[in-house]
Amino acid sequence: MDLKVVLYEKKDGVAVITMNYPERLNALSSQLRADLKTAYDEALNDKDIKALILTGTDRAFCAGADISGFKFDMASIRRFMGEVMPFLASMEKYPKPIIAAVNGLALGGGLEIAISADIIIASEKARFGVPEAAIGLAPAFAIIRLHQLVGRAKSKELSMTCDQISAEEALRIGLISKVVPHEELMNASMEMAKKIISKAPLAVEFIKSSVNRDLHGEELTYAIDAMCGLFATEDAKEGMDAFLNKRKPNFKGL
Repeated sequence: MDLKVVLYEKKDGVAVITMNYPERLNALSSQLRADLKTAYDEALNDKDIKALILTGTDRAFCAGADISGFKFDMASIRRFMGEVMPFLASMEKYPKPIIAAVNGLALGGGLEIAISADIIIASEKARFGVPEAAIGLAPAFAIIRLHQLVGRAKSKELSMTCDQISAEEALRIGLISKVVPHEELMNASMEMAKKIISKAPLAVEFIKSSVNRDLHGEELTYAIDAMCGLFATEDAKEGMDAFLNKRKPNFKGL
């Protein structure tokens, strides 16, 4: 495999996939998405691999979309959303169990990657958030899934305030399965993976597909169309420019 910003390791029937783009806090760039797809395909086609662990390097799991150099023409916007949303949906449809070992920041698209996994185990240093509204956007995939995990009220609170929450708070509201000391994260994730793969694989696959089966094409289409509309607003342009230039945005509702 020719992977540029992802590391791939096999251990005891488990593929450990590590996002390795620390200079951008493992931002969800086109290269990172391509590398993740390559790594996932490799694991899918390897009969010896029974489960996956996804994690990140340094202080971030994944800090969201890489908006540096983003183009605001509608063709670019629709192409971007047409790549990101199916990519996240494909993680849910992936037949083998996936554990997100969240080592640090999981924001925006990074949170969406985490919740598209089957189980989330977090380091005590992890932080979770959906900051899109702060730059004039909305968390498209999270809107579909987040309320199913934490309820409508908490989902709207997190999405509208853009507040970051700790791993302990994420556990309390039902967003994640477990919090462990930072140095024990990978061991705890591997232990969970081994426990799952000791069970009947077809039963595990059926459980996963049954729980995730309500993510329909119509929902994806709506989310893509809605996000394309937001990307085209003046507020989105202002918000992303303010973010990149480290200034406070001046939103006008346009």
